[in-house]
Amino acid sequence: MDIVSLAIFLAIGLLAGWIANILMKGKSKGILVNMIIGVLGSFLGHFLAGLLGFGSGNLIGQIAIAIGGAIVLLFLIGIIKKKL
Repeated sequence: MDIVSLAIFLAIGLLAGWIANILMKGKSKGILVNMIIGVLGSFLGHFLAGLLGFGSGNLIGQIAIAIGGAIVLLFLIGIIKKKL
């Protein structure tokens, strides 16, 4: 992975984490936490999309999958927080 691909990956992660945080009506967690949630959510989203048998080759599809994964991740974090 070259530096440009890494920058795009992190930018998608930041965008996905930020949008997922807004959609889940969470309070602001900061840029770094949004990026971490977005990147982890991107991995989760692409894993789940692969299990369901679809993927995306374009940027918009990758962002949508990353946002979906970040939403699932935030949902799971919320469930875990409520149980503890």
